[in-house]
Amino acid sequence: MAEHRLKPLCPLGGTSPARASIGPVTLTEVVDVALASVSARLGRTAEVAASAAAAGIPLPGPGRFEARAPFAAFWLSPDSWMVEAPFATHEDSRAALLPVFGDAASITEQTDAWVRIDVTGEGLPALFERLCNVDLATAQEGAATRTILEHMGVYVVKRGAAQVSVIGARSSAAALWHALDTAAHSVF
Repeated sequence: MAEHRLKPLCPLGGTSPARASIGPVTLTEVVDVALASVSARLGRTAEVAASAAAAGIPLPGPGRFEARAPFAAFWLSPDSWMVEAPFATHEDSRAALLPVFGDAASITEQTDAWVRIDVTGEGLPALFERLCNVDLATAQEGAATRTILEHMGVYVVKRGAAQVSVIGARSSAAALWHALDTAAHSVF
């Protein structure tokens, strides 16, 4: 009988999520969220919207994020969204969403492709103006956009006045953490 001693690792390589406080700001690696991209197939946008509404899945408009427990989503591009759900109940997010959308949408499991780092605290606009071109001082709650942070393509989601999620490629997790940590140390 084969013996396996594999342990799941967080995107930053630890056995538990990373967390660091720098002055008034806290960086937290978020690992309890499942992700799936949902893209309406050609000519089926209305059907996807109706199915999502019936299931309580938000499909926000351009540049927006919306949450309706247990789902949340942010806009990726026309007729495409990244849908979030609790990992504990939606570990295979594609399998959970497929019955909702059927063949009206292309659904791709995304959980292991991304790292999410939540940045919380006061002074986030001063921090992010050093990192990217997202103006958090004027961005409304629920704003979501794709941008470049250092050399990495990321999504920045303003979940609240003092909470921003930065979602980047898992393969760049350490570089993303370093960029956020270094900038926070220089600002605070």
